[in-house]
Amino acid sequence: MANDTIKVIAESSSTRTEWALVQGDKIIEHAYTEGLNPFFQTRREISHIIRLGLPAEFFKRRWNHVYYYGAGCSSPEKNKIVEASLVAQFKTPVTVESDLVGATRGLLIHEPGLACILGTGSNSCLYDGKEIVQRVRSGGYILGDEGSGAAMGRLFIGDLLKNLVPHEIHIKFKEEFGLTADAVMDEVYNNPHANRNLRNYSFFLADHLDNEYVYNLVYNEIVRFFERTILQYDYKNYPVCFVGSVACKYSEVLLSVAARYGANIKKIVRASMPGLVAFHAGD
Repeated sequence: MANDTIKVIAESSSTRTEWALVQGDKIIEHAYTEGLNPFFQTRREISHIIRLGLPAEFFKRRWNHVYYYGAGCSSPEKNKIVEASLVAQFKTPVTVESDLVGATRGLLIHEPGLACILGTGSNSCLYDGKEIVQRVRSGGYILGDEGSGAAMGRLFIGDLLKNLVPHEIHIKFKEEFGLTADAVMDEVYNNPHANRNLRNYSFFLADHLDNEYVYNLVYNEIVRFFERTILQYDYKNYPVCFVGSVACKYSEVLLSVAARYGANIKKIVRASMPGLVAFHAGD
């Protein structure tokens, strides 16, 4: 591989996209933009975010390749939306894969194991070191996403609207967000990025885990992720790795639930980028 070969690697959730210009196993430029998801954004919107959000260094020349791993990239049709935007911006060969493929390569590189995402959404798969061999579908934030920020936020806001939240937590929420019930409803039902808002509300819970109601909500939602997802895999015979903001924010609860089911958690990290850099080092 030529010493001047430089590639772009991007890892995107629905909330945030991490970008790196990589030479060999070294990151030479690093940036973040808004999250990209072809389920919620058009090709034009994605192109706009990339062009305006990335620093000029990312457009100085044509790079060797763009490797993109993103939420919502779950079908050829959705992948083409992102691919067209990336080709238009970088004028470089592009490979688009799902965020789940990114998680497997970033967490496990070439080792077999279970790769799990707990962030704005949730996902999981069994990886044999080369490819995904089993997957339990996520279902998205309406039909699934157990254990995710969106799921926790949805439960909490639902309880809030029905006056099922302890008074002291209700007061603290109003002090922090200053939202009326009508405003919350509007942010969820009239916003194309409702899952992001729900995820943001879930992080309010992290500051109040000493409250029994809050702890039980978080604990039980992670239990739901295990019972509806992890238990479908041969999880006791493989290392289980997690990536995502929610996995990190609630790592102690996650470890407690994993111990309940006898799962061996090998790794909990915020992002897959270090592993992705290692995976692509020989490209």
